[in-house]
Amino acid sequence: MLSDTPTNLDNVSERRRVREAFKEIQHQIDHCLMKTVLNLSGVSFGFTDPVRRAEDRGEGKKIVQSIEVNSRGLEIFSKSWLPGGNSATPKALVFYCHGYGETCTFVFEGVARKLALSGYGVFALDYPGFGLSQGLHGYIPSLDLLTSDVAEHFSKVRDKPEHRGLRSYLFGQSLGGAVALKVHLKQPNDWDGAILVAPMVKFAENMVPNWILLKILIGVAHLFPKLKIVPHQNFVKMAFRDPKKRDLAAYNVIAYKDTARLWTALECLRTTQELERCLHKVALPLLILHGEADVVTDPSVSKALYEKASCQDKKLRLYGDAYHSLLEGETDEVISTVVGDIISWLDHRHAVEFSKP
Repeated sequence: MLSDTPTNLDNVSERRRVREAFKEIQHQIDHCLMKTVLNLSGVSFGFTDPVRRAEDRGEGKKIVQSIEVNSRGLEIFSKSWLPGGNSATPKALVFYCHGYGETCTFVFEGVARKLALSGYGVFALDYPGFGLSQGLHGYIPSLDLLTSDVAEHFSKVRDKPEHRGLRSYLFGQSLGGAVALKVHLKQPNDWDGAILVAPMVKFAENMVPNWILLKILIGVAHLFPKLKIVPHQNFVKMAFRDPKKRDLAAYNVIAYKDTARLWTALECLRTTQELERCLHKVALPLLILHGEADVVTDPSVSKALYEKASCQDKKLRLYGDAYHSLLEGETDEVISTVVGDIISWLDHRHAVEFSKP
């Protein structure tokens, strides 16, 4: 069945069609987090018709997914998971920023459901050019613009009357960690904390081309920014420690798995260099989680972020022998520990806030 997946997913209409076709199969794969993900009770999303919203209630939570046009005229796919019950008020709101090439409609759904069952409202979107959002697949013309798109969407959610007064946390993984930090630096007083999983604050040395090749790529990028020629290694093998979960990664059929586009790669590199210079400006409570054997993003920079961030309320958790994809590619035991650490941190902050007079 996977052999039938189209190789050209540049257009969002094709990605939406493929996602709809593989939805049932994805929900049946043998991953500890995907086992918690059920279909939307037979509700069709309607990618091929004018319907732009689907909702499901059940299992103690409410799930909504939609497509909306943002201020730049781009169709943005988003999804939310809320505690169930008409009168259920979330303990707090968690806003997720996904990693490079990823989508919020695969393994993260399992994390979101666990958070919703623990009483938290979870909100996520696919970046322009990724997943089910409009844009050329895998192309990031500007991470500053992407950050503005993310901040705009999250602000709309936070400004809803039913969400006012609730604490709000950013949650970023890999590239999403960089996006979350950029959102915080853009809105320094708007967030109550951030959860960063293997944040892309610096690439490991083996991920960056030598300086001669880099100069050549920069020159070519100005002429052909969308070209797919950036040298790359087997990312899944590098990022997933559990061999069984490496095989399951193929079921994320709308993930961007091709060679990185030139300008996208340079934007990611530029952003890590920018963030390395701004670690001292990070001023919100932090939970930083990183695998010590990560060869994609450098765990030493997570340590530097922990040391240099100006906030006093911060925690660094390193997982020995763990690779980059802590929530997707580790053993069931490690994944369970990571999710548990996230929920415990949120619960502790909620308990402290709730106990205030």
